[in-house]
Amino acid sequence: MTNMLSNNITWILLIFIGIGLTHFKSNAQTITTKQVEVQGNKVIVHYKLEDPNSDHLYAIGLYSSKDNFATPLTRVTGDVGTEVKPGPDNKIAWDIKSELGDFKGNLTFEVRGRVFIPFVKLTNLIEGDVFKRGKNYPIVWASGNLTGQVNVELFQGQERIWGENNLPNSGRYDWFVPSGTKKGSNYVLKFTNTKDRNDVVVSKTFTIKPKIPFLLKAAAFIVVGGGVVVAASGGGGKGTTNIITPKETSFVTWPGLPN
Repeated sequence: MTNMLSNNITWILLIFIGIGLTHFKSNAQTITTKQVEVQGNKVIVHYKLEDPNSDHLYAIGLYSSKDNFATPLTRVTGDVGTEVKPGPDNKIAWDIKSELGDFKGNLTFEVRGRVFIPFVKLTNLIEGDVFKRGKNYPIVWASGNLTGQVNVELFQGQERIWGENNLPNSGRYDWFVPSGTKKGSNYVLKFTNTKDRNDVVVSKTFTIKPKIPFLLKAAAFIVVGGGVVVAASGGGGKGTTNIITPKETSFVTWPGLPN
C-alpha cells in the first residue's frame, strides 16, 4: 500500500490521497494498486493487472471513499471500463475537478475488476465509421442471452444525445440516426443490460455527417450576365444545372455569395 500527500494542486485546496485494498484477487488473477499521483486537475492511479491468460479482457472500475465505494467514478479515461487488457502498468486518469468541483478532504481509491464477458458483442461497428443523420443503419451484435432486453443510447463524449429503452436483445437493431443530431465526431453507442446496469458495452467512436452535403442541398443562385440566373441543386449524389431567365429580374442577391 502506498500513501501520497500532495500540496501541489493548482485549482485550490489540499487533498490527502490514499490507495485502497485491491478488490480482485484469485489464484490466477490479481489487481495490485501501485501508486496514486496528482497531475494538475487529474488524479492518476497506477495498477498492475495480472492474468496468465492473455486472451482475457476485464471490466475495470475506479471507486473512491467519497461515497463509501458505492458507485464507480465517471470522469475517467485510460485503462478503465470494458475490454481492458492485463498489464504491468495500467493507468486510470480521473478528472477530479470535473466530477467533484473544488474538493477538500481525504480520498481513498479502489480499483475493482472482473473478467469481462459482454452480454452483447458488436460485430459491424468499427473505429471511424461514418453515419449520416436521417438514415437507417442496421446495428448487429452477438448475444448469449437473446431473451433479455437492452437499452441503446447515443453519446458524444459525456453528453447523452438520444436513447431507446427495453429493446429486445435480438442481435439486431435498425437505428435511425436522429435528423437533428449535430455533425461531428467522438460519437459512441452505449448498450446497457436492463437487468444489470453495470453490464455495459460501448462502441468504438464514429462520425455523424449530414445526409446531403450543404453545398448540394442548398440551391446556389448566381447572377450570370444580363439577368440570367444559374440554379445549381443536388439530391443524393448527382446534381443538375438549370438555366433560369426571370422575366423582370436583372439582379439577384444570395446571402451566401460575397459582395
